[in-house]
Amino acid sequence: MPKKPYEERTDLEKCQSQWTKLKGLHTREEWSAAIVRAATAAEIAANFAIRQELKKQSTISGDCANSLLRWANGLSGKINRLLTPLTKGTKRGKRISKLKAVAAKINDTRNDVVHRGEFRDEDEATEIIVATKKFVEGLVRIYEPQFALRDKKANS
Repeated sequence: MPKKPYEERTDLEKCQSQWTKLKGLHTREEWSAAIVRAATAAEIAANFAIRQELKKQSTISGDCANSLLRWANGLSGKINRLLTPLTKGTKRGKRISKLKAVAAKINDTRNDVVHRGEFRDEDEATEIIVATKKFVEGLVRIYEPQFALRDKKANS
């Protein structure tokens, strides 16, 4: 069966695809590229959470939600401009607040690579990958308690 085109995948399917790709990049010693993919996975997880909040709280259209996600621009923008205000004063908001420092670390490291052209080594990439797993699973499980990022099987 052919793979589902990326643009037709759900946010969680896209997040898993990014996770699989970053693990492969890490294995091939592409440390900086793995960090960029990790940040992309985290941003897609934020998109998922924001969409869940918008569904709960409004009748906003999908096109409008997509416009807001583009406007928020990046992981820190999505967390600070959309997700935090949407969840303020809720139990979800408290859980999200605990993940903000992890998101900032991921975002800052990604920006160092992408905007300043810095390179990262294996230890730094591994640290960001671990942080990304913590962030993505912690955030998504607020809405989908059974969610877990899966590592690709060795024989597939």
